[in-house]
Amino acid sequence: MMRIAVAGAAHPHVAYATAEVDQGTGYELVAVADPERATAEKWAAPYGARVFTDHREMLRAVEPDVVMVAGIYGDRGRVVVDALDAGCHVIADKPLCTTLEDLDAITAAAARSGRHVTLLLEKRYYPVTLAARELAGRLGTIHGVTSSGPHKLNRPTRPPWFFERSRYGGLLNDLAVHDIDAGLLFTGLTGGTVSGAIVDGLYGVATLSGPGALITAGVDWLTPAGSPVHGDYRMKLVGTEGTAELLWARNRLVLTTTDAAPHDVPLPAGYRPAELPLRALAEGNEPDIGTARGLLATRLALLAQQSAENGGVPISWTTA
Repeated sequence: MMRIAVAGAAHPHVAYATAEVDQGTGYELVAVADPERATAEKWAAPYGARVFTDHREMLRAVEPDVVMVAGIYGDRGRVVVDALDAGCHVIADKPLCTTLEDLDAITAAAARSGRHVTLLLEKRYYPVTLAARELAGRLGTIHGVTSSGPHKLNRPTRPPWFFERSRYGGLLNDLAVHDIDAGLLFTGLTGGTVSGAIVDGLYGVATLSGPGALITAGVDWLTPAGSPVHGDYRMKLVGTEGTAELLWARNRLVLTTTDAAPHDVPLPAGYRPAELPLRALAEGNEPDIGTARGLLATRLALLAQQSAENGGVPISWTTA
């Protein structure tokens, strides 16, 4: 039985972990820690899990196998490091952290502990994305990736910390990481420059440019309240032999190639956000979203945020 604990439960994506416990497939929620005791109690109660207000006390007392991190964004970096140093694997809601200094500390902790850090980039597991990865070779060389990630702000229900830069971490760091990761998957880009631009803290674009590829990830908190969806997420892949439109909110993938008119592609079943990562850890394997990939996607999102806050100046990056 794999023992899971939650360290920080301010974001409802805690449910990514509890959904796997609910499946009854070899996972147990043993503890929940959050500075707000009522928050910890809410998530712990259905499972009879222990409740803590200090995650370090929880780590010492419970010694879990895996820690789910979903607290206030600005607190996550320290929590991830503490969990790794306690000998736990980590699955984390995005953003993983809010500063490059925290990211460096996580990188060092992962190296010395030998434990895995999995950033739960759930768009990877959507049926549309899985199908697009299967057919990407039919597009030839993919030179362009353009995405749009609008979201509803729902201001009245957002907690105060969400509007504090030091605790939130910025628009691009929060929202662009998913599409940065997807852009790297589809282009294979391993270096170049990253830049960012933000308007009024609510609309922004992260851009990655490198040999043979250009990735743009537009994100915002401006989806109108009347929209039937939280965000009309889209991505277009432009290759030398065709294009693919990933319409995530509509669960559609539209393919056009040199020898085929636009048509919908049949979609496979998807996976829950933590389903495959926890399965891999339970089997003693590294999750498909490995530590290096999560750290890279986070670094690029942080660099895009840094660029945006410094006039959009491009910043060099490489995986070498």
